[in-house]
Amino acid sequence: MIKWFKRRKEKKALEEENAPVREEESLEQEEATEEPPLMPESEAGGQPVGGDSPPPIVAEPEAEAELEVVLAEYESSPEELEPEDEIEPDGEALEEEAEAEEEEEDLEEGVPRKGFFRRLRSRLKGTRERFAHRIDRLVLGKRVIDDDLLDELEEILITSDLGVKTTGMILRKVADRVKRKELSDPAKLREQIRAEIRATLAIEAPPLDFQAHKPLVVLIVGVNGTGKTTTTGKLASQLKRQGLKPMLVACDTFRAAAVEQLSIWGERTGVPVVKQKSGSDPSAVAFDALDAAASRNIDVVLMDTAGRMHTKVNLMEELKKIHRVIDKKMPGAPHEVFLVLDASTGQNALSQAKLFKEGIGLTGLILTKLDGTAKGGIIAAICEELQVPVRYIGIGESIEDLRPFDADEFTNALF
Repeated sequence: MIKWFKRRKEKKALEEENAPVREEESLEQEEATEEPPLMPESEAGGQPVGGDSPPPIVAEPEAEAELEVVLAEYESSPEELEPEDEIEPDGEALEEEAEAEEEEEDLEEGVPRKGFFRRLRSRLKGTRERFAHRIDRLVLGKRVIDDDLLDELEEILITSDLGVKTTGMILRKVADRVKRKELSDPAKLREQIRAEIRATLAIEAPPLDFQAHKPLVVLIVGVNGTGKTTTTGKLASQLKRQGLKPMLVACDTFRAAAVEQLSIWGERTGVPVVKQKSGSDPSAVAFDALDAAASRNIDVVLMDTAGRMHTKVNLMEELKKIHRVIDKKMPGAPHEVFLVLDASTGQNALSQAKLFKEGIGLTGLILTKLDGTAKGGIIAAICEELQVPVRYIGIGESIEDLRPFDADEFTNALF
């Protein structure tokens, strides 16, 4: 053992002579890996001769001093950092938080107005890319409005679900202005189309007044899958926030769980629901609901009817029967007939609207699911073909995303 320590001391002295500066880490690694020679064991107990272990290795004073400096740096508290080391708040996050607070503070009639245009523009992204962006690419670099440009424009309008009639109307007006030399710059073509679509959407119709009658009866119709029951519940919630007293009527007695779905909306919004068991006559439910509305001093009666395929004659006849029963019980009612359309169905929505208008008459349209489609141009085709005003649009799942329709707001968001 004494020879081992002597040999290690001589080796260390030789290394210090050849390399005056040696890293402490290399020395510690060598000391940790180097093992002393095996000692002879006794024949009886197998213990090392002498029975003593090598003395522990003691750290040098220089290493201890350096270790204390490192520990002192790690133990420094955050309060001792310089001011420039502090993390600055994210400006974009603060701006978004401020917008959210403004939106919450600006609630009017239960629907936030601040930030709605921003949401509307975001939700119409698919339609805008298919329509407005294609027009921008079409006129880019063009110097004149010629027949080739108008042919390409016609293709864009038709494939954006504006329909043949609406497209023809827009192109005729553009061609007339070009012929009269009122329009020659292709860069201004976009604004001309924008103005024509805005005029198409702005149907002349009296403003929607839920206090025009007491109770005011609204019949809500549409095919299955358009979001009719959900839209009815959202509308009831908004009317209640406006200070009115609405009532829900479950006239959809055919679809499984339709009555339960409307009942859930009634519980969620605190609005009374008139219902009967599944399979009941929907006309009888509507008749009883009018008596209940008169006794409860209800302002608005929202009747959710069963989804009907517009091509099925017997189902449309059932809807006409409900209409007749309501009119017999309360002359002049229903005062409003809203057709709920799924905007993502494109031209099929136009076919639905035509047949429902011929069957029972329509006073307004509600277009849902505009946030998930690139076929939002169908709204212009429906307005041009039927001359029926759009009363509400749905751009999301929340109650605030069912919004009264504004032609200027919609057109600005589309372009």
